[in-house]
Amino acid sequence: MTPPEFHAPAGRIIGRRDGAVLRAQGIRYARAARFRPPVPEPPSPAPIEALAPGPACPQSADALLAQALGDFWADTRFDEDCLHLSVTTPADRRPDEQLPVLVWIHGGSYVTGAGDLAFYDPARLVAEQRLVVVAVTYRLGLFGFLGSEGGTPPNLGLLDLLASLRWVQQNIPAFGGDPALVTLLGHSSGGDAAAHLMIARGAEGLFRRVILHSAPLGLAPGRGALTRAMTAAVGPFAEAATTAEVLAREPRAWRAARRYGLKAGMPFGTQYGAAPLPPEPEVEAAWQAAAPRIDVLIGTTAEEVRFFAVIDPKFQWLGRLPLLGRPAVRLLVDKVSARIYGAPATAFARRHAAAGGRAYRFTLTYQPPASPFGAAHTVDLPFLLGAESTWAAVPLLGQADWAEVDRAGRQLRQLWADFVRTGQLPDEAEIPDVLTVQRVPGA
Repeated sequence: MTPPEFHAPAGRIIGRRDGAVLRAQGIRYARAARFRPPVPEPPSPAPIEALAPGPACPQSADALLAQALGDFWADTRFDEDCLHLSVTTPADRRPDEQLPVLVWIHGGSYVTGAGDLAFYDPARLVAEQRLVVVAVTYRLGLFGFLGSEGGTPPNLGLLDLLASLRWVQQNIPAFGGDPALVTLLGHSSGGDAAAHLMIARGAEGLFRRVILHSAPLGLAPGRGALTRAMTAAVGPFAEAATTAEVLAREPRAWRAARRYGLKAGMPFGTQYGAAPLPPEPEVEAAWQAAAPRIDVLIGTTAEEVRFFAVIDPKFQWLGRLPLLGRPAVRLLVDKVSARIYGAPATAFARRHAAAGGRAYRFTLTYQPPASPFGAAHTVDLPFLLGAESTWAAVPLLGQADWAEVDRAGRQLRQLWADFVRTGQLPDEAEIPDVLTVQRVPGA
């Protein structure tokens, strides 16, 4: 069978057919020297073979995550040269058909993850809902989200994402995507990044809608002292430092962050007042100004922090205390979930609606059977992305019946795809025992 070809401004891109979808994986959208802003990739005179996932940004292994997510790094390559994206499109797309585009921005506290992890396979979503999905890999941790004036530029990972969105605008028509109907879908720190792309200089016109899952927006403000302490602790790097030597400095940053309370849970992140973001006193007004041109669907799981309560030794110690331990953990989960995720999501949606934008607020309530995680952070993802083969053995899902997850997932994917297509949902919608969503009234 002749492999599919996509004739784009970037060049002639050779992909592959995979059942009901066509994939073009590991396409370079930019290049970047270490600690420098990205430079767009010029058109290639030679064919671009896009047959395998691109590499992940180098990162340190987190053994705690394996307790919830298992071995999610199987077959992943790591390379500082990681500015690649992958496009998945329906195999039966008509030549004249233009489809809505969903750009996936992965989470992982700005230090972990990659766009092409098997967990994030968009094939179900693409085939069912006839969308084009773009998954982006960008720089993380010390490579992408720490810096200071006069030193390493901050926000390099955010600049990477901007570069990828410019690539999408120029090239997505070749894959059947409509550049006027681009929606960002961000999870966790990826949701935080998507929210900040709404106010990033140079982002206007690159996307029409955002879907923000479990964005830790409560950790975004007031990070200046934290960032300065981390930067000082890490210190400068020799030009010839190896990748391993850069990664070896990361624990210094985490240790320096410990005294900053809840923000130490995600010490790497975006920095206000550094390109492409406005100064912190102007952020609120910037989000208000963006509201009329961007539709927002934002939400959380019902027990976000239970994810960390199960895997973190500090929570485990508290839970083992006689009589008061388990109630104390439940109270802490509720309070911290509300402070970091829930209340900021509600405030974000209300501000957006009051400023003239369309906003919806959702809560995912699903609790997998025989799982200690409950309705925790990340339990929403199997309803959207991946497949039974990638999720069935994941501890997070306990003894969940995949057929039931997929049935509810079809309903959720339909709702999300309707939002991607139109920016509208019913004023109230519900998937029993899984999801509630409501429109947020404007002023």
